[in-house]
Amino acid sequence: MFSIQAYNLTKRFNHIIAVHRLNLTVRSGEIFGLVGPDASGKTTTLRMLCGILQPDEGEGRIAGFDILKERECLKERIGYLPQRFGLYGDLTVLENIQFYADLYQVPKKERRDRIAKLLQIANLEPFTKRKAQDLSGGMKQKLGLICVLIHIPQILFLDEPTTGVDPLSRRDFWIILYDLLKEGVTILFSTSYLDEAERCHRVGLIYKGELLITDTPSAIKNRLKGVLRPIFQDIFYGPKV
Repeated sequence: MFSIQAYNLTKRFNHIIAVHRLNLTVRSGEIFGLVGPDASGKTTTLRMLCGILQPDEGEGRIAGFDILKERECLKERIGYLPQRFGLYGDLTVLENIQFYADLYQVPKKERRDRIAKLLQIANLEPFTKRKAQDLSGGMKQKLGLICVLIHIPQILFLDEPTTGVDPLSRRDFWIILYDLLKEGVTILFSTSYLDEAERCHRVGLIYKGELLITDTPSAIKNRLKGVLRPIFQDIFYGPKV
């Protein structure tokens, strides 16, 4: 069963084609890595799938709902963590979480245990009274993830959440994601880090808006040993000079 389905998704910004006829399926309960360099179309793809950005062509279904016709139905079933999440700097860690719990209408009786569990996994228990503006970059990202997860989404979209994050926070981040997989959450994770791709069940390599390869990390590594390796060396690291 597929939780995420995209068929020929295309998005243009004036004369620039940000995403071109993208086809993608993500199975329920897996973590899928959308991997590519900056300006490759990762953010645009995620925003279309979340119903935030309307595609110019193509169609998509998330948890069985049409991303064009049933956007309102998506809100209760997905969580989306953009590169810059809307934390309130003058509120404490706990106040931010409570705010999003109110926003998602999480029942009061379910909040305490859910918040306690997420704080523990994210190692943010000692910082509940600290204002969000005083947190490190990695701690802000983990707080943002907690806020997105407070309503227990079926499908989680993460847009380069570990970019610029310290190694310890990156480790904590992945611990949280693996814990979510145990609960059956489907995760679409975009990144420009090739090492993070190896943590995913399957990976799609995207470049200039086109999805080039989709397979398991090990299968893609084997394919890159041949003639494709120099091509992807240029894509991710730039041509040798």
